[in-house]
Amino acid sequence: MGDIKKKVTGLAQAVADEQGVKIFDVEFAGSSGRPILKVYIDRKEGVTLEDCSRFSRSLSALMDVEDPVRTPYVLEVSSPGLDRPLRGLSDYEHNLGKLARIVTREAVDNRTFFVGRIVEVAGDVVRLKIDDKTNVDIAFENISKARLEIEFK
Repeated sequence: MGDIKKKVTGLAQAVADEQGVKIFDVEFAGSSGRPILKVYIDRKEGVTLEDCSRFSRSLSALMDVEDPVRTPYVLEVSSPGLDRPLRGLSDYEHNLGKLARIVTREAVDNRTFFVGRIVEVAGDVVRLKIDDKTNVDIAFENISKARLEIEFK
């Protein structure tokens, strides 16, 4: 499946470049008999339903020609959502000032769960401001899971 994912990601990237969006993730889900190919697209100003629809039509046509997935599959195109996962340091840098939920592998200040604003990324350390007063520095390699929190204003 890894080779297929690489080919599909390349095809999706070609469509993304043409349409001015960024590939956030490509994943396969479901059973091997009927996989679901999920492509998450993003852009700074957000992704609309029309963006997803247009991307899906273009990628579907390209996939029909290139045929990287030999079995029947379902193609889903969407945005990563407001509560998107944070995977690389660039995700943290891109989301400075936003509220995040982070779970660590090992305790930091006797805790493994944090909710706070991403205030800085320095080297491989993410700094969160907790409760508008306390800063916590978390080494990137210590983060096991992280995502943005949905804020209602």
